[in-house]
This record gives sequence, C-alpha cells and structure tokens, in this order.
Amino acid sequence: MTNDMKNKVAAFSSSAAKEGLLDLQEVETVLSEVKADDVKVIPANKHCKWADFMVLATGRSTWHGKNIAQALIYKSKKKQKGAQRVVLPTVEGQEGGKWIVIDSGKVIVHALDENAKAYYNLETLWTTKLSEKEPIQEADLEDLREGQKQMMALFHE
Repeated sequence: MTNDMKNKVAAFSSSAAKEGLLDLQEVETVLSEVKADDVKVIPANKHCKWADFMVLATGRSTWHGKNIAQALIYKSKKKQKGAQRVVLPTVEGQEGGKWIVIDSGKVIVHALDENAKAYYNLETLWTTKLSEKEPIQEADLEDLREGQKQMMALFHE
C-alpha cells in the first residue's frame, strides 16, 4: 500500500469511527476472520463521491456470503455497544445470498458467490479506464442494461 493510500485510509478510519460505521481496516479484519476468499480493495473515490473504497469478497457458497454480511453487521453493533444511537450498515441481496452489498458508509462491500463474481466481474468494472478513443458502443450499453436487469433480479429473489 502506498503512503498516499495509507494516509487516505487513516483519514477515513477516523471519520468512520465517529459515525460508528466500520472503517476499511475493520472490514478487512472481519473478512479475514470469516475466511472470505479473494478479497480485493479498490479505491473508488475517483469514480464516485459516495464511497472511498469498494471491497470485493468471494463466499464459497450462498451461506458463506450471508455469513460475511452477518459478521459485518455484528461487528458494527459490537463497535457501537452502549451508544445512544446505533448506525447499522445497509444490506441488500441477503435473501438470495449470491450477491450481497453491505454499505458501511464510505466502504462498500460486495460479497459474491463464485459464479456471480465470475459473471459480473466487478473488479474489471471498477479498475478499467475507458479510453476517449474507444467510445461505448450500443452493443456494450445493451450488455450493461442486461447486466443491471439480472442484478436487480438477484436482489429480489
């Protein structure tokens, strides 16, 4: 991790602690404890204003993906024990378990089973830069729309 990245993590960690949400280091610790596979941390603040980091984690089964989400929620509750107001991460997709999104403020965790991870390839989506010389083709837009429809179907299973 570069010094610039370490400084950003430190700054984020202090602001997340004030809100009671999990910071990046806490998320990484929980993911390690529940033995999430292939964890990737992607800086996202250049791409969006609502998150500093996207964390991708693979669960070996839908049960494992649900366990990842529950462990992050539990850690957040434990961190805020005794607080007058508890702020919990927002969780989507937990019913199906194939792709679960845990929104912990500035850290967004995507827990995917192996098939969903391979199909949606979120790592490439968040790390590939579009060249100005290569405009998005209509066929690519249609693929993106179809992927969005399938993603929404997963959340509502």
